[in-house]
Amino acid sequence: MALNRDFVGRTYAAAQPYEVSRVKIREFAAAIGDNNPIYRDKSAAQAAGHPDVVAPPTFPIVFSLQSGGEALADPDLGLNLAMVVHGEQRFEYARPIYAGDELVTRSTITDIHSAGRNELLTLRSEITTLAGEPVCTTYNTIVERGGAG
Repeated sequence: MALNRDFVGRTYAAAQPYEVSRVKIREFAAAIGDNNPIYRDKSAAQAAGHPDVVAPPTFPIVFSLQSGGEALADPDLGLNLAMVVHGEQRFEYARPIYAGDELVTRSTITDIHSAGRNELLTLRSEITTLAGEPVCTTYNTIVERGGAG
């Protein structure tokens, strides 16, 4: 079953800003096995020229799908979440993410297309500070695997 192409161009905003904490950064760095001290120690981050602990480059995956989740759960889209796998992820940074940042995410469905028996949905998420300063843009491709028939 094809996804509803009428969703292309729809934009969704997260209900609340995401507050970046040192604990979340440290937990994420541990989960990905990166022991870089700038992800764990404020003094090490400051010695490297940062104002506080820095988030690893893939950290936005923690919260960037938050705003797009509303679209993905909409029954009118037709996405079978039981058949979904992560297809691709990339990040473009305007500046690093730091502990203490309060970030707002707006996600737009930029493409839906078929590839063989699979449906691919691409989300672009713009991440900014509360003041509107650009921080990062993420691109996520979600694959709904085709059925057996």
